Amino acid sequence: MHCQTTGSWGSYMPATRTPATATSVVVGDPLERIERLASENAVVIFSMSSCCMCHAIKRLFCGMGVNPTVIELDHDPRGRDMEKALIRLLGTSPAVPVVFIGGKLVGAMDRVMASHINGTLVPLLKQAGALWL
Repeated sequence: MHCQTTGSWGSYMPATRTPATATSVVVGDPLERIERLASENAVVIFSMSSCCMCHAIKRLFCGMGVNPTVIELDHDPRGRDMEKALIRLLGTSPAVPVVFIGGKLVGAMDRVMASHINGTLVPLLKQAGALWL
């Protein structure tokens, strides 16, 4: 499986920009959007495009042959609200990177790396259908 080294990662969810003249209205609960994205995709990474830890997590998954859905919060018009919801969900700040696998919250960088090191990450990815070998 080919992993891009430049540009977007995996199934990047592009931001939909509203015209400058349009009134900015946030529709829907950000936590509901997070849960929906997590449940509809095998692996979801909530990220900031300039975050080095986010970059490392994306490289880890791509290096394993996983094609994650990446939500770049700094490119999403509702990203700030989702970031606040992730902070509440995790109970820590900063909120990124945050990884969901199989619709379940794995956690931030420390939890993902601990799962990788102790050997539980690959079975979790296989169970979610994100990894076949």
